[in-house]
Amino acid sequence: MKFPVPHDVKAQQIPGTEGWERMYPYQYQFVTDDPVRNGYEKETFWFYDGLHYPEPLYPFDTIWDEAWYLALSQFNNRIFMVPPVRGVDHRIINGYVYISPVPVKDGTEIGARVPHFMERAGYYYRNWDALEAKWKVKMEATIRQLEAVQIPRLADMEDMSVVTDALGESQGFHLLKNYDDLINLGIKCWQYHFEFLNLGYAAYVFFLDFAQKLFPNIPAQRVTQMISGIDVIMYQPDEELKKLARRAIELGVDKVVTFGSQWTVVEEALKKLPNGVKWLADLKLAKEPWFNISTGTGWFHHDRSWNDQMNVPLSGIQTYIGKLHEGASIDRPTEKVRAERDRITAEYRALIEKPEDLKQFDELLGCAKTVFPYVENHLFYVEHWFHSVFWNKMREVGAIMKEHGVIADVEDIWLLRRDEIKSALWDIVTAWATGVTPRGTQTWPREIVWRKGVMAKFKEWNAPPAIGTAPEVIQEPFTIVLWGVTNKSLADWAAVQEVADPETISELKGFAGSPGIVEGKARVCKTVAEVGDLLQGEILVAPTTSPSWAPAFAKIGACITDVGGVMSHAAIVCREYGMPAVVGTGHATKIIKTGMTLRVDGSTGAVTIAR
Repeated sequence: MKFPVPHDVKAQQIPGTEGWERMYPYQYQFVTDDPVRNGYEKETFWFYDGLHYPEPLYPFDTIWDEAWYLALSQFNNRIFMVPPVRGVDHRIINGYVYISPVPVKDGTEIGARVPHFMERAGYYYRNWDALEAKWKVKMEATIRQLEAVQIPRLADMEDMSVVTDALGESQGFHLLKNYDDLINLGIKCWQYHFEFLNLGYAAYVFFLDFAQKLFPNIPAQRVTQMISGIDVIMYQPDEELKKLARRAIELGVDKVVTFGSQWTVVEEALKKLPNGVKWLADLKLAKEPWFNISTGTGWFHHDRSWNDQMNVPLSGIQTYIGKLHEGASIDRPTEKVRAERDRITAEYRALIEKPEDLKQFDELLGCAKTVFPYVENHLFYVEHWFHSVFWNKMREVGAIMKEHGVIADVEDIWLLRRDEIKSALWDIVTAWATGVTPRGTQTWPREIVWRKGVMAKFKEWNAPPAIGTAPEVIQEPFTIVLWGVTNKSLADWAAVQEVADPETISELKGFAGSPGIVEGKARVCKTVAEVGDLLQGEILVAPTTSPSWAPAFAKIGACITDVGGVMSHAAIVCREYGMPAVVGTGHATKIIKTGMTLRVDGSTGAVTIAR
């Protein structure tokens, strides 16, 4: 099975974007001037990481890709010594990230890594709860450090205290230092992000592998259902919205909360009512930390938090108030999910004949249940809470750069790489110290205008789902369960690509993410703003889903995504809500249009388009 050659794809420049490579770190480029690296790149299979990046990366936003490039790979390959896979290599074409797991090809080396993995990972598995408790302390301390970072303004004259306290340091120095602190805290945060994550996925993969060897015909979906029905804090922001909806009805201010879509208008109306003030006090308590949740995945600077875009949580609260007035339950059907989980587990346990197999089955399942919550919980601390604070701290840096004429708008800062920002800040502080104009006032505004044009063209480009030659068999477990890349899914994606007229496509295939069959109208949503348009019973079609979209799951009948495997967020959440999901279709948002009639079979992974 062949996809486009990476170097050929890169060579097909989008007119007007020539030179785009300078927007990203040099090691992200497919190369032709290094025979060894070029040969490696040609022999390697790369797939587009649409799970994390459903749109092209702004230069600064590449920081989180750099962070997980390092963190995942080091924990796999240098810390826990995962036997079959080293790390994940990364490249960029036209702003889109392509990745490739790096396997350990030598069987002897795989065997040599096993005892190290058993010793190191085993220590974490045996002490998981205690170590995770320490992790939470470390993570919250890192967030508090971030919140404490100050971005100083550069005054015409330093405060007298610099003299009287003999400080010996200028605000210019602190601007440079504190910018470094921001970046370093970001990288540190992502070190913690992967401390447990690979092991969390690995425990699931071990159980999946064992179950499939015991029961060769067991669907992966059945295995995931045995680990469902577990409460995680990632659901807590949504639970806070439900509490506020119930509280609004209890205080009799529900009509005020629901009369408009603009938070500022609703807030002013509530302030005029005694019970409205009480409700606002409850809201204030919920906001810290639970409204530090991104309106998107948190990976992009434009994914503002609920605290920054209060219209988003307001819409969720209004949805729940409406459901409560209808007499509908707004709770996740956790007990029903758990009952089905226990039924499935008991059914398969009863089929196990050997005591030693039953013992291992129970141990592996128990381990998977213990570690699984982290797989979702870490998202709140990192991609949501930390990132929400981080993006706004960077906006403070942007305000300094705008003040000194290096950029025209605070939001222009995202068009610079993190190292370019550091150079620009050096330019600003040395010019400030000297009393001259920064050179950047002439260099960066022109470059930013050009980069904005490049980004606009990148967004119009359709990134191929994969490039290079696919291996005969894809075995790397994380690639399969998280990204949803298998030989079958690649064949399905390729088949869709080969269809000359997309209008003739009547079926898409993906992973059976969550069981059940539903028919309904499609609603294609690529942003949180579009999620607000969802109507009751519609089928959500998205590149991927975000935890902050949770109120949407109270409306929709099913979910379809372009990317993701059985352990992707969309699949996990749909299982917890007991609704059908088909994930990893590759092309759903390109083929399906809002208003089309769909039949979603979450048990087989088939989506039928009736148009």
